[in-house]
Amino acid sequence: MSNPQQLRYSKEHEWVSAAEAGVSTVGITSHAADALGDVVYVQLPEVGSTVTAGDTCGELESTKSVSDLYAPVTGEVTEVNQDVVDDPALVNSAPFEGGWLFKVKVSEEPGDLLSADEYASFTGN
Repeated sequence: MSNPQQLRYSKEHEWVSAAEAGVSTVGITSHAADALGDVVYVQLPEVGSTVTAGDTCGELESTKSVSDLYAPVTGEVTEVNQDVVDDPALVNSAPFEGGWLFKVKVSEEPGDLLSADEYASFTGN
């Protein structure tokens, strides 16, 4: 699965959409989902909490391991994807669509996010 060109990517394998009305959507890449294996549990930040770019803000548990979820941007969480909480397998089956994780009202976007092509080079895909 190729990385959508309109998204930006972190070296921790999260993606972030361009802010629409100041709010961006966050998820993990297909590369990360494949590496994790079957995701069976998702812990997301709470609505109203503040996340800071580069800091952990949740967990993804798979049949292989538990991995930290890192915020790719700084801001206030405005929504979490309850569908993913109820059915964590969406992270594997649709990481860029129905498997998004949370939305954040961006107050600061770091300068180290990668384009789709840069992320593909970084992961060797």
